[in-house]
Amino acid sequence: MIKFILVYFLAINLLGLAIMGYDKYKAKRNGWRISEKTLFIIAFIGGALGVSLGMKNFHHKSKKREFQIGIPFFLILNIALYIYIYTKVS
Repeated sequence: MIKFILVYFLAINLLGLAIMGYDKYKAKRNGWRISEKTLFIIAFIGGALGVSLGMKNFHHKSKKREFQIGIPFFLILNIALYIYIYTKVS
């Protein structure tokens, strides 16, 4: 079970990072964009660290108030949830 949680954590956060990079790439080229709702859903379901790193590395959505507040909030929730799951499983 711990391996599954670790794999999920890595996968969802890599997805969060990649999706922020992809959306920034598309934003620069006026292409089809990923909705903010989707970015928040990825953060909510465990990928807040990846989204946060994407915001920082790609300078994407970092000036939007919703992201300045929402992503750190989801990051705290994610950490609390991962700790809770880890303590229940171990």
